[in-house]
Amino acid sequence: MSVKHIVVLMLSLLPAMAMADGRIAVLNQQQAILNTDAAQKRFKALESTADYKEEFQQLQAIEKEGQDLLAKLKKDAAVMSDAQKQEMGKKLNGLQSDAQHLAKKLQEARQQEFQLLLRDLGPRYQKVVSELIKSEGIGLLLNQEVGVILHVDSSYDITAKVTDKLNRGE
Repeated sequence: MSVKHIVVLMLSLLPAMAMADGRIAVLNQQQAILNTDAAQKRFKALESTADYKEEFQQLQAIEKEGQDLLAKLKKDAAVMSDAQKQEMGKKLNGLQSDAQHLAKKLQEARQQEFQLLLRDLGPRYQKVVSELIKSEGIGLLLNQEVGVILHVDSSYDITAKVTDKLNRGE
């Protein structure tokens, strides 16, 4: 998003901010949900599954092998033939590709778990946010995840309050 787009967006929000009867607040929905006890338990359970552990260990092994190979290449580059350098480059590219594939699989598993968590916590989340809007007198709630907010005083951030209420089961 260009600076021009951000300025236009901010200017378009000015009337809404002026009309807001209460405070202005920001919320990072993803952070509020990921910080809940329920999320911590679910991700810990995911990370303890055999498949996840195995793929994570494979990723670490590939990264270590790549680092070792890169160190060897830097150390021995002066005495290596072009063919050897080329072969090591191919091997490094293959390792990088394998690492990216495994990292993507692990990220997809985490994203899928987050979507399930969002589905499960969604109704409670909406209730908590609605109650906080009412109790805090919030007239305008901005989504911090969008990336439009250039600065926010932490007193406007209700993310921790949402997480706390979700943890208490409210």
